[in-house]
Amino acid sequence: MNMVRRRVLAGLVATAASPVFAGAPARSLRPIARPGSAVRAPGLPDIAALAEQAGISGKVGVVLAEARSGRVIQSHAAAMRMPPASVAKVMTTCYALEVLGATFEYETRLFAEGDISNGILDGNLILAGSGDPMLTTDDLGPLAKALAAAGIREIKGEFQLWQNALPYQHDIDPDQLPHFGYNPALSGLNLNSNVVHFEWAKAGSDYTLTMDARSSRYRPDVSVARMTAEDRDLPVYTYEDGGDYDQWTVARSALGNGGARGLPVRYPALFAGDVFRTLAAGEGVNLPTGRIRAAAPRGAVIASHKSRPMSEILRLMLKYSTNLTAEAVGLKASLARGKRVANLAASAQEMARWALETKGIACQPVDHSGLGDQTRISAAALARFLGHSEVVGHLPPFLKEVGVFDSDGRPLTGKETKVFAKTGTLNFVSSLAGYIQREGQADLVFAILSADQDRRALSRDSQGEVPPGARRWSDNARWLQQRLLREWIDG
Repeated sequence: MNMVRRRVLAGLVATAASPVFAGAPARSLRPIARPGSAVRAPGLPDIAALAEQAGISGKVGVVLAEARSGRVIQSHAAAMRMPPASVAKVMTTCYALEVLGATFEYETRLFAEGDISNGILDGNLILAGSGDPMLTTDDLGPLAKALAAAGIREIKGEFQLWQNALPYQHDIDPDQLPHFGYNPALSGLNLNSNVVHFEWAKAGSDYTLTMDARSSRYRPDVSVARMTAEDRDLPVYTYEDGGDYDQWTVARSALGNGGARGLPVRYPALFAGDVFRTLAAGEGVNLPTGRIRAAAPRGAVIASHKSRPMSEILRLMLKYSTNLTAEAVGLKASLARGKRVANLAASAQEMARWALETKGIACQPVDHSGLGDQTRISAAALARFLGHSEVVGHLPPFLKEVGVFDSDGRPLTGKETKVFAKTGTLNFVSSLAGYIQREGQADLVFAILSADQDRRALSRDSQGEVPPGARRWSDNARWLQQRLLREWIDG
């Protein structure tokens, strides 16, 4: 950034700003402005005019402020509460870091409940999860090998699965279509992000359909997720609960010459047990079909698998915006606070209490991922959160760098200016929030929230993953985000 640009932004902060939040030690936050009011320093764009130029229907809330002092440089409809979509994951990230710690690890354990003699376990074998959202088929392989190394070839009791480290959730958002892989079930025993790999290939006049739990080293078929093809056009997928398995159908007319996609798993513990049973058989260990166990596990630990540290889990969660991970770490943090939370909504309320008590931020989350569109936060509150001393001190390195370009496509960000932010996208909802870091100057925080909740509500009956008009609306929202960042950086 040249010296002219630096002087422009520095002058805006020094002369045209107004307070959005106060300083240490408690960081008690003052209201930004009356609802519907706006702050705009000379030389900065008219946000309402830009939103109209972009063709965005619905509402837009924006705040640009100095990170540590909290002085507002620009705002528009800043107090209006809107759905943040996946931008909500920045709050979940800080929640997990502060409550669980950066070095926290999940542990998945294999218990032998009984004596082992002549290769026979006289009792139950228990696969017990602790809520690890990143457990994969590759991770179960060494546990199966350890089972064989312990000398066990069969068991007289049951093969049991313990999933109560986290409360079971049938899905994250019940309003989503059933086949969306980003909306799986959740429990204390998860596998492969609770997504099954569905693949189809043309076989003469029909198709070969497979459902498996593939990973880099293994490709075990599964029986807890089943698929049949039917002669119809719509809907493309249907789902029925089989009691202890997922029954899917797919429209044969939609299959083409072949392909694959991930489908959500509704029985994650049984899914993990199904896969482990196959891997154990490959090691010469015969296990019965897994059953859910209610009581906490006991007995001797045969083997265990520890997850990556929480800091790495969260970095990957933000990079790929994984909903399951956000919900699992949020639930784990709420439980670690000593709260008995029975579902995602209760855990989200606990996170909201944490945000109010520790950051002075008022918000209304319904989950930890932002997938539920009933979550509400204002651009002002989001900017306050991002600018809180405990947040700005450690969150930016977890965020992805966002490129900003001028009207000719040349980069405005690079060595001297960087933007680190989290995106959030639902149909007719688009958000971007994060930091503008400028060499030799104070960091800025920004929050841009856009939503057409009326069009989103009308689109719920659409059987398509992207309802008519949603892609164009999202493109327009992203154009506004880029234009605002460009104006803020370029002066």
